[in-house]
Amino acid sequence: MARMPLTDRRRQLTEAAIRAMTRDGVSRTTTRSIAAEAGVSLSVFHYCFDSKQALLESVIETITAHYVTLVKAAIVPMPTLRETIRAGFQAYWDHVVAGPDAHMLTYELTQYALRRPEFGHLARKQYESYCDTYAELLEELRRITPFELSVPVAVLARYLAAMTDGVTLNFLVLGDEKAAAEILDMVTDHVAGLVVRTD
Repeated sequence: MARMPLTDRRRQLTEAAIRAMTRDGVSRTTTRSIAAEAGVSLSVFHYCFDSKQALLESVIETITAHYVTLVKAAIVPMPTLRETIRAGFQAYWDHVVAGPDAHMLTYELTQYALRRPEFGHLARKQYESYCDTYAELLEELRRITPFELSVPVAVLARYLAAMTDGVTLNFLVLGDEKAAAEILDMVTDHVAGLVVRTD
């Protein structure tokens, strides 16, 4: 087996874990099955991750990073601020529609962590990261299109995290893309209404 830097090997195993967990479920995915998915020995897995907790943390961070990268790329100045905001939501939503199973995994990870006291902090960290991500995206939006908000960034970030979490779960259950788009339009209007332009 070719030698690989530790960070690259951890990334390889994390991506393998995401594939295995998406396919088989979190509770049925073992360290052995993840190693097999990645094509490495079990000893390599244990060299890279000293616990399942460390692996799950890496999985949560990686899944979040996947869609953050897409949304950031979509946040470019458009004719109106509303269009810029809506494009960011659309980038996230396209990711949901293209890979519903991966998003279903995020809910499964939450429930898995909440039902195990030793992993409970991972669920908290997962949802805190959603809020932090929205705060980061809002600051990026303010960087490219200067404006002020009538509410604190942290409050709006929590609202957006809760909203997208809810609309995503609703879509996973009901499969209604049109209804989801209507909600995202409404939330876009709400966010745009909280903006005070500075130019």
